[in-house]
Amino acid sequence: MPHLEMEIGPQSNIAELVRDLPIAEEVLGRFGLHCAGCGVNKYETIEAGAKAHGLRIEPIVAALVQARLSGFVPTISNEDRVPLRRAPGEFKRHAKIEHVVPIMSGKGGVGKSLVTALIALGLRRRNLRVGILDADITGPSIPKLFGLRTPLLIETDPNAKPMPQGNAPPLMVPAQSRSAIEIVSSNLLTDQEDTAMIWRGPILSGVIRQFYEQVLWSDLDYLLIDLPPGTSDAPLTVLQSLAIDGVILVTMPQALATMIVRKAANLVHQLKKPILGVVENMSYFIAPDTGNKYEIFGPSYAERVAELARAPLLARIPIDPQKAKLADEGRVEEIDDPICDELAGALLAAIEAHPKPKETISII
Repeated sequence: MPHLEMEIGPQSNIAELVRDLPIAEEVLGRFGLHCAGCGVNKYETIEAGAKAHGLRIEPIVAALVQARLSGFVPTISNEDRVPLRRAPGEFKRHAKIEHVVPIMSGKGGVGKSLVTALIALGLRRRNLRVGILDADITGPSIPKLFGLRTPLLIETDPNAKPMPQGNAPPLMVPAQSRSAIEIVSSNLLTDQEDTAMIWRGPILSGVIRQFYEQVLWSDLDYLLIDLPPGTSDAPLTVLQSLAIDGVILVTMPQALATMIVRKAANLVHQLKKPILGVVENMSYFIAPDTGNKYEIFGPSYAERVAELARAPLLARIPIDPQKAKLADEGRVEEIDDPICDELAGALLAAIEAHPKPKETISII
């Protein structure tokens, strides 16, 4: 078959390449670069996508050029498909995490996990390296949103001294989403996603610390922590033990939710941590046929909550059945909505307004 005349190089945009050369999606998929089919691809070049997934750029470009010329997906060696940061011996240094941001609500059911995912997508679209620590141990939602089910891999810490039993302590390898977001969650400790974690408070706190300290995170620009509802063990562990940049509070337009979120804000203030901003989820609904706006849960309390939290209002997110559908199907990364960029931009501005000491966090 005649081949297309087109230039393919490291700076080729993934979405444009897949549009003009459909076989490119299959080639990229063979490398494990599945962002070809997600909502990040139109913002990313081949080079940026390869870097995010820890892949070498040269074999990817060569395979794409060969597929363009022949019309077939070439044979790809296993060596070229293995992320460099996952190769043996690549863990001889500590991971550096520039910014740590917990997402907190105080109350369940406000869509905190979805907000966390949307922020992560917005940051990835800016070519930032992102991880999510799912600290909601007994009610984890993050793996479901991203369609992850395979249990976490275990590696041996090459730097640690052997334990009394003679073995080096094991470390968890975070799962990687289609758009190269690293994720650790209790739901990825087992291959049964409906397994109940029947653990008491002190154990939960210990697991959260393990998810932070005993995981082979890559160097990250942002680690988002999806906190469980309430103001007890898990939030206290994160707020008191980790060098966080500040907290994002998630609320919804309901008086009860507003009251409980104010409790969470008071906790953060008592611990002398900054609140970076407030996000109101399920704020309103716009009818697709008429364009009319309906405040289904009542009038917004967002400005009031932000005022009491002494923090800016980052965004008001409308109810969107399409987002809910993609989230339920584990396809949250296919959401291509300006709200992702709005949330990411607001977070970056808030981080800039609340600088912390110039130091990175070394873990492991």
